[in-house]
Amino acid sequence: MLTLNIQNETSKLESVVLGIAKSFGGTPALEDCYDPKSREHVKAGTFPDEANLIPAMESFCTVLKKHGVQVYRPSEIYGLNQIFSRDIAFVIENKIILPNIIKDRAEEIKALQYLINQIPQEYIVKMPQEARAEGGDVMPWNEFIFIGYSEEEDFNQYQSARTNKKGVDFLSKVFPNKKIKAFELNKSDSISSENALHLDCCLQPIAKNQAIIYREGFKNLEDVCFIESYFGKDNIIQITKEEMSSLNSNIFSISPNVIVSEQSFTRLNSELRSRGITVEEINYTEIAKMGGLLRCSTMPLKRKK
Repeated sequence: MLTLNIQNETSKLESVVLGIAKSFGGTPALEDCYDPKSREHVKAGTFPDEANLIPAMESFCTVLKKHGVQVYRPSEIYGLNQIFSRDIAFVIENKIILPNIIKDRAEEIKALQYLINQIPQEYIVKMPQEARAEGGDVMPWNEFIFIGYSEEEDFNQYQSARTNKKGVDFLSKVFPNKKIKAFELNKSDSISSENALHLDCCLQPIAKNQAIIYREGFKNLEDVCFIESYFGKDNIIQITKEEMSSLNSNIFSISPNVIVSEQSFTRLNSELRSRGITVEEINYTEIAKMGGLLRCSTMPLKRKK
């Protein structure tokens, strides 16, 4: 049986699902893109190919294994993009949540069935049809669950709105002992630098009491004020619009003291090191062209208590 335990974003990682880039389906037609970043690169003729994506993901796998992490991979489904495993399922405490994601990605869950079969039934939670969420919007943080979402008007308007209020309400019922803090995010289907696709595009807790934040990703100023009050301004690394667009907040913690980051994030990586964090740099720029980065590629299963 598979043991699950996720209480936060940074405790020592023991096991994780890392996506795969093999047979990912190639460059999609423009009308088949479901995020603005992918759409921009399809238009520009710069959408990545398998030859560049696979080495990037394998370098990530190498770093994870170097730090003693057990790495699981999705089963290969030919012609299906399976890079971003974070969104199709996610673990909170000892439960795996199977959400309702956008239709374009619904087939991806089949690739994780071999893992789900190893989890006792009482720890598998399926969201009801009207409740929508993706793992990039859901962030366990000790006594809290932080959730990025869109109210009904935005959810119905934007393809890039992936988590609704009913998804937030459902998670609050499943985890009654957690404090649910939901943040409305700014959305754009056409301009990636104006779009917080998921919460992890504008917020990422790091270490034990610190965070990376892009203030303008949040629709409501009071949410920014809450984050700054909760973590403390001295414990926050603020990123610029350009850094957000390059997905600087979408790094991944192996432990409170070790973070995997993109090698081009020069300012961020220097700032992290100045705070006593070991930064494992890898070349992940091609993955970023598809609208996600390091956190998006992973679905943690177990961290140390």
